[in-house]
Amino acid sequence: MKNKVNAYIERGNDGTFGVYIDLDDKTLNYGISANGKTVEEAINDFNNSYIEMKNFHSKKGIDFVEAEFIFKQDVASFLQYYSKIFTLAGLERLTGINQAQLSHYLNGVKKPRKETVEKIETKIHELGKELTTLEFT
Repeated sequence: MKNKVNAYIERGNDGTFGVYIDLDDKTLNYGISANGKTVEEAINDFNNSYIEMKNFHSKKGIDFVEAEFIFKQDVASFLQYYSKIFTLAGLERLTGINQAQLSHYLNGVKKPRKETVEKIETKIHELGKELTTLEFT
């Protein structure tokens, strides 16, 4: 059975994206971090780092703790990752947060308050639940 471990995706000040696991979480006997110009690149780099770490442990004869990663994103990485699916205009209609503000979050000009993050997350989850009940005729 694989351990479930949180992997955090965040937009850096330089506009790139990083993925990392919390080293204070002692579930794993190794650490992994990765970077990329896009969220996709960063996740691919992270997955490659996981495979490389597994191979390293195998070559050294060290036990390797298998993991299933649960990716948690900051608002900027979410907006970048889903930019081909959600337009800022659509997100404005969904969340009530104006496009200019969403653009500031996407580009790292501003960071949303905790309440704003929760509002975006709630609205996205509500949409997801609604879509799971959709049936075509």
